[in-house]
Amino acid sequence: MHFYINETTPWVELGDGIRRKIVGHTPQLMSVLVQFDKGAVGTPHAHDVHDQIAYVVSGSFEAEVNGQKRTLKAGDAFIAPHDHTHGVVALEDKSTLLDQFSPAREDYLTT
Repeated sequence: MHFYINETTPWVELGDGIRRKIVGHTPQLMSVLVQFDKGAVGTPHAHDVHDQIAYVVSGSFEAEVNGQKRTLKAGDAFIAPHDHTHGVVALEDKSTLLDQFSPAREDYLTT
């Protein structure tokens, strides 16, 4: 697919106040919108092979990468190379990240 149309792409509920939409992907790159209810937690974790950049589209987050915490608002981002532990807590309702992964997350395509 060469185009992403937001209004025709439904959110996939992940539970615990988190939902996502895959914006697009190639084998080497994937972009995903992830929306959080206030207080929802993106549990700290690390990826074996995926580098990730998370850009704050709206709202705000407390983000942690490798033990460093920062409050991020719209226009900010965090970078989590593979093997770096990272996680977030949404500080506002409907706080949204645009997550970008390299390579693409194959597990997202099968769920």
